[in-house]
Amino acid sequence: MSSTTASTTGTTSTWDKVKHFLASNGALVGLVGLCILLFIATPVFLTGPNLLNVGIQAATVAIMAFGMTFVIVAAGIDLSVGSMAALAGMVSAYTFATSGWPGPIALIAGLLAGGLIGAVNGFANAYFRLPSFIATLAMLSIARGLTLVISQGLPLSTPESVNFLGSSLGPVPMPIVVMILAGAAAAFILRYTAIGRSMYAIGGNMEAARLAGIPVKKIQVTVFALSGLFSALAGMVLAGRLNTASPQAATGYELDAIAAVVIGGASLAGGVGKITGTVVGALLLAVIRNGLNILNVSSFWQQVVIGVVIAVAVGMDVMRRNEASH
Repeated sequence: MSSTTASTTGTTSTWDKVKHFLASNGALVGLVGLCILLFIATPVFLTGPNLLNVGIQAATVAIMAFGMTFVIVAAGIDLSVGSMAALAGMVSAYTFATSGWPGPIALIAGLLAGGLIGAVNGFANAYFRLPSFIATLAMLSIARGLTLVISQGLPLSTPESVNFLGSSLGPVPMPIVVMILAGAAAAFILRYTAIGRSMYAIGGNMEAARLAGIPVKKIQVTVFALSGLFSALAGMVLAGRLNTASPQAATGYELDAIAAVVIGGASLAGGVGKITGTVVGALLLAVIRNGLNILNVSSFWQQVVIGVVIAVAVGMDVMRRNEASH
């Protein structure tokens, strides 16, 4: 009797451990499994050039998603990241081509433009109490409109300092290098700084964070400013890859950024999320698109598949929250 009970308990314990591992690393397991399936379907997938191509495709979304991770951990959402990326690239190209600013200064101007726009989002959310969904939805249109106004609807050439971000450093593409450096910086902010700890506290319980003495409004502004800064960097990488700042650049990237964060294990309710998970989420999206392209799957069906993946990720987040509440 006791041996049967012990056996049942051991089995249950093992199953609980498996469930916990899958809940914590589901995206990583899915990524590895998908890579194996694609390698079986087409050996071209695991070749060096193709894997580098996957990394390049993931880099822009991942960099943008690092900033989105901050926002989602703090129980917000930022729908303007794609438009901010386009605006930052255009500001850099415009100041270089029209004002004659040196390339590095033009690059910094673009990054500051992204941070400033993000801070405006945070100010509207924190001090005017606009829901982040509404504030950033409005900014999505405003930033894209400003991009069109500045460029008159035409693409502009970017300075060499921006183009460098889209080039290669020896055999390694610079977008991948920038992604790694940006990810390390984001992980450090989130894990080892007071601002990062405050993000988790605000996302977990905003009122409790306020009562604990955390300057909630200032942190919210900082969070959105960081999102704008990372979005601007992603915009620079994208413009550098094309050697051109396009007014339509990064259209729809906000959905990929949100998807990467949620697939990576962050909760849309706030208080949960990590940068390593976001990297895995961005890579998973890039692998899906790359694999479907290699298999000659229609781009229309690719959108369907990505939508299903996002729905599954959000559904898993809801299930995790329901289990945690019981």
